[in-house]
Amino acid sequence: MATHSNLKNALIAFLAPLPSLLFYLSFLRHYHEDNPLYNWCYHHPLLFANVLFFFNVNILFYAIGYLQSSHWMIDLYWTVIPVMLVHFYANHPLAQYNVWRSKVVILLTWIWSIRLTHNYFRRENWQWGHRQDWRFTDMSHQFGKNWWWISFFVVYFSQQIFLIGICLPMYVVHSEDKPWNNWDFIAVFICLSAIIIAYYADTELYNFVSGNQKLKELGKPMVPNLDEGLWKYSRHPNYFGEQLWWWGLFLFAWNLGQTWTFVGALANSLCLAHVTVLVENRMLKQAYRAEAYKLYQRTTSVWIPWFKSSAKGKDKET
Repeated sequence: MATHSNLKNALIAFLAPLPSLLFYLSFLRHYHEDNPLYNWCYHHPLLFANVLFFFNVNILFYAIGYLQSSHWMIDLYWTVIPVMLVHFYANHPLAQYNVWRSKVVILLTWIWSIRLTHNYFRRENWQWGHRQDWRFTDMSHQFGKNWWWISFFVVYFSQQIFLIGICLPMYVVHSEDKPWNNWDFIAVFICLSAIIIAYYADTELYNFVSGNQKLKELGKPMVPNLDEGLWKYSRHPNYFGEQLWWWGLFLFAWNLGQTWTFVGALANSLCLAHVTVLVENRMLKQAYRAEAYKLYQRTTSVWIPWFKSSAKGKDKET
């Protein structure tokens, strides 16, 4: 039964983006013809991307999630949609860009996506649709019978704002043809550093969670807190790496004179700050780790890796 469900969800995930892909391919073949719809898509690439997102993700993904009573697919496609968007912008007929900058940004986006997709499936025991994000489950309990329509805005419409927003630098990179310069090298360094940090942080977290699961199965006490490796210097090094990636991507757009695109990375950072609060509150509700985590909060930086501070609060309690 589990294998059947896994195969079914895998098939759904592969078929779900086909409407957008097929329409875009049709547009690329026939945009030069006298067709009002294709003509609009030709002159408004950014709005075109938003329309495809609205109908294919907001509407179709929502319908699938509603029928399955699980909004698992948006989590998976968070790692895929940026790749689709960067290729959308690069192949649009109005695209103009420095070839090397375009190739580098596309390659970096693929590396980021593969890394995050691997982490997603590793966390989900290599299952398709194994579960939805715990925050969605909590909100479904909070909103009760109204969740069926609230979920459209919270889970899907909000993702359009965030994903289109943080991917704005990809649009800018394929809208400005300016020579490669030293700032591009700096942006590449930041993006690669971010991917490496996030990879090691998520791997350390995965090993910690897996180790605790084995201890639980053996009936032994679990380790209350991860305080080694990158987690010794930051309470959320994986979040830091993810945010560093988007700000590094923004640097490409800033270098091209489009400072306004910072709004996407900023909105995402603010959202992740809220998520950080939710995650830490959840940790503090777990009795076996509450005290250890309070000490961890007092001594360890939230996001940016830094040296430990003294646990003055602990001394006072003692």
